[in-house]
Amino acid sequence: MELPSNTLANAVEHLSTLPGVGKRSALRFALHLLKQPADETLHLADSIHRLTTDIHYCHICHCLSDTDTCPICSSPKRNQSIVCVVENVQDVMAIENTQQYQGLYHVLGGVISPIDGIGIRDLNIDSLIQRVQQGIPSPVDEVILALPTTMEGDTTSFYLNKQLLPLGVRITTIARGIAIGDNLEYADEITLGRSIINRIPFA
Repeated sequence: MELPSNTLANAVEHLSTLPGVGKRSALRFALHLLKQPADETLHLADSIHRLTTDIHYCHICHCLSDTDTCPICSSPKRNQSIVCVVENVQDVMAIENTQQYQGLYHVLGGVISPIDGIGIRDLNIDSLIQRVQQGIPSPVDEVILALPTTMEGDTTSFYLNKQLLPLGVRITTIARGIAIGDNLEYADEITLGRSIINRIPFA
């Protein structure tokens, strides 16, 4: 795509690296920004920059946070005896949107996938085991495995079940209202909410 400005071409090149954004969409975004007041564009640039400087990962659950401990882990209103294990931050948001769950979370940061080069040590599994063993931040009575119903998700769930069983914690999984192969973030809120409420023993 030939553009009359190297600066514009550079902006389009970087914008097109975003998920789902092709070169044509990136060009539309860039031209739109050019029409905006300079201060608005600067605010946008500052917000993007702060994503890399001001956002933390909660030291307990590994969810995104503005502080070292996220609002969910630090909330006295949450049931701290239940921990819901999910693949990523989007899954936390999806479950929270159902307003059916009041426990805590643990974000693995992925699922076991040898094909993609993701192994056990690449995930936040050790910290999950430590949470259950040491009762961080409070004693854990139940762990909900809310991972994708894919081969990789099931493999990860079976591995976690094997590691958690000796610790004497109750292990459950969300009810299969979620279709096989679906990710939580794409499930509708009613189905996902009922799956959390009607969770069943993992094994």
